[in-house]
Amino acid sequence: MDRYGTVGAVIAAAGSSSRMGGRDKLAEPLDGIPVILRTLAAVEAVPEIREIVVVTREDRVEEYRRLLGQCSRLRAVVPGGSTRQESVRNGVRALSPDCTLAAIHDGARPLVTPEVFARCIEAARSCGAATAAVPVKDTIKLADEAGRVLDTPDRSRLWAVQTPQIFDRERYLRAAEEAERRGLSCTDDCQLFEAVGWEVQLVMGDYRNLKLTTPEDFLAAGAYLEGIK
Repeated sequence: MDRYGTVGAVIAAAGSSSRMGGRDKLAEPLDGIPVILRTLAAVEAVPEIREIVVVTREDRVEEYRRLLGQCSRLRAVVPGGSTRQESVRNGVRALSPDCTLAAIHDGARPLVTPEVFARCIEAARSCGAATAAVPVKDTIKLADEAGRVLDTPDRSRLWAVQTPQIFDRERYLRAAEEAERRGLSCTDDCQLFEAVGWEVQLVMGDYRNLKLTTPEDFLAAGAYLEGIK
């Protein structure tokens, strides 16, 4: 029997949108539809996902419950914490106990496809942890605090990590507890596994799976949507 037969998704939507001039980017329309609704629909389109938990800021919980209430697989909308790490942990804890895999996805990545999810789920079922990622296209420089170049890493070994990131739920919670005990604050969920020495498998993502962070990202996402109509 596949011990990872049940998959629950956590949509991380508790950010401050600081690079959007204070506007809630997830409430902003993308081709006429709020970003968070597009993201929820994209996750709901993944056949393997049994249920979805959305994590948002405490002051938006009721608003999001009303907005997202028509989603047939929505289990809960829960408040986040003071960091992404705390927020995601709250979401993972809110999944049903029989969800043995937790698929964590950024609320600001509305263009994710079921194919990317399927590849990540398949890999996570094999090794317990997997993330979507794409090879970097640009040369990357390592710099000091003054902006002086220290090193140029080999680009062929560099990947830009995306979401979904999918984990053995029990091990994820253990890793989160260990990170809290050690005072670690990770901005990427894979770092929790890395910190305790557990393997994470990179899976080919999609360059169109943008994270909407600035107004320019909305222009790019709109162009992608126009191209697939």
